Amino acid sequence: MTATITPTELQRRLDDDPSVQLLDVRSGAEFESAHIPGAVNVPLDALGRVGREIADTDRTFVLVCQSGNRAGQAHTQLSAAGKEHLVVLDGGMQAWEQAHGPVNRGEAKWAMDRQVRLVAGSLVLASVVASLAVPQTKWLAGAVGAGLTWSALSNTCAMANVLGKLPYNQGAGCDVDAVVAELTAA
Repeated sequence: MTATITPTELQRRLDDDPSVQLLDVRSGAEFESAHIPGAVNVPLDALGRVGREIADTDRTFVLVCQSGNRAGQAHTQLSAAGKEHLVVLDGGMQAWEQAHGPVNRGEAKWAMDRQVRLVAGSLVLASVVASLAVPQTKWLAGAVGAGLTWSALSNTCAMANVLGKLPYNQGAGCDVDAVVAELTAA
């Protein structure tokens, strides 16, 4: 079972225990757009490569993403790698900001779920319009619908994984190896 922490509980814990490490698993661009002060960024798609190294640390990690879904996936990966002392921020950055937690802000970028909605909606709309001239393009709309259904059932998102690899979502400051070196040295 995944342990969670509310934004209010997290704020108290950060005030009381400076050894708690915030690990933000959103894309580099999302992290640069807004993050909790003191958080470090290791995007979920990079976690598979460095998870074992992170798992070997003794620190307690609070996993953060936009809504809690990717943090839950990160919890699963790090737990499988042997990491103990993991907690997921319940509701992610959305809940943190609603609770008026402090946030470091940079250049605003779209959150991954918003990007997925734009791309999926655009593909469906384009395929429906194109199907007026080329009826076979209706299958693209069906494929997107099937992908979104699978995404909901499996709590994963292939489209988000693909979009996360685009340069727009990488962010200039996301040096995963440097973050891992910092975490493992502490």
